Amino acid sequence: MTDAFVAFDRVQKSYDGETLVVKDLNLAMPKGEFLTMLGPSGSGKTTCLMMLAGFETATHGEIRLDGREINNIPPHKRGIGMVFQNYALFPHMTVGENLAFPLEVRGLSKDERETKVKRALEMVELGDFAARRPAQLSGGQQQRVALARALVFEPELVLMDEPLGALDKQLREQMQFEITNISHQLGVTVVYVTHDQTEALTMSDRVAVFEDGRIQQLAPPEDLYERPDNSFVAQFIGENNKLAGKVKSIARDIATVELASGKTTKALAVNCGPAGSETLISIRPERVNIGGKGANVTEAHVKELIYLGDHIRCRLDVHGNDEFVVKVPNSAGHEHLSVGETTKISWAAEDARALDAL
Repeated sequence: MTDAFVAFDRVQKSYDGETLVVKDLNLAMPKGEFLTMLGPSGSGKTTCLMMLAGFETATHGEIRLDGREINNIPPHKRGIGMVFQNYALFPHMTVGENLAFPLEVRGLSKDERETKVKRALEMVELGDFAARRPAQLSGGQQQRVALARALVFEPELVLMDEPLGALDKQLREQMQFEITNISHQLGVTVVYVTHDQTEALTMSDRVAVFEDGRIQQLAPPEDLYERPDNSFVAQFIGENNKLAGKVKSIARDIATVELASGKTTKALAVNCGPAGSETLISIRPERVNIGGKGANVTEAHVKELIYLGDHIRCRLDVHGNDEFVVKVPNSAGHEHLSVGETTKISWAAEDARALDAL
């Protein structure tokens, strides 16, 4: 971790001296990476961001920025840009004055300030808005100003805490694209906190999934979705089907699992115990085939069909789980199902993962 740009080394945080909100966090980030901390409320992600910013102090362990320990350096001396959900703009200042403020604090001349403010506003496509006040801007424009202010002094690290949470869906998706685009253009390192999994998957180079004060998995978005390490990640990232059972045997990384119904099925032995241990099988809806061709063929009862344009979402009862979902492409050659009927479904053993029992 010595050559990492941002490093957490065995970091712990407790507010009451007993309960750990963050537990033995080890995390290393290279320069220029866009890393998202993702997890439910209370999982520890925001606390980690606040410790990196300097607004919270680690109870144990070391936080380093570009090789330098920053545990005892105050926030304003860390040279980090910050973007919050509530924008935190000064209402009595114009947009230009809001952007000039962090430059003034750093002792830049008036000419330098004006040049940098102009460049930052053009970068977020608000070049003509310097004289306006925050109250005269829409939510999306205010968020752009907050982003420009975080970038105006050219920090190497920018922290973002749920920055798009207050925006509507369309604007949020547009800002996701703009933030990723600008960060890659400038080559800045970004630590982004959200509980929105779609946001995390579409914006990040890597995602750290938090639960109970620990990183459950740290991986690129595709790996998190296609290859979850445990049942929590499988359930938290995207839509997922689960079947509870008991491991009968494991051979060549393939587990044979006896389901609650007494039937057996095969899955990749990813994070399950030996024969006799409980397991949860994870299967993504799009990996299940209607029609029962291939391995792991089983019966399913159709409970509900929802037309979603490009595909039909089928809710099935499979081995006692009546929330089992299959996505059937809305195209020629695919079987037409009806509610109430019994059909056959199948999936490849390699597309199912035998994980820890929750």
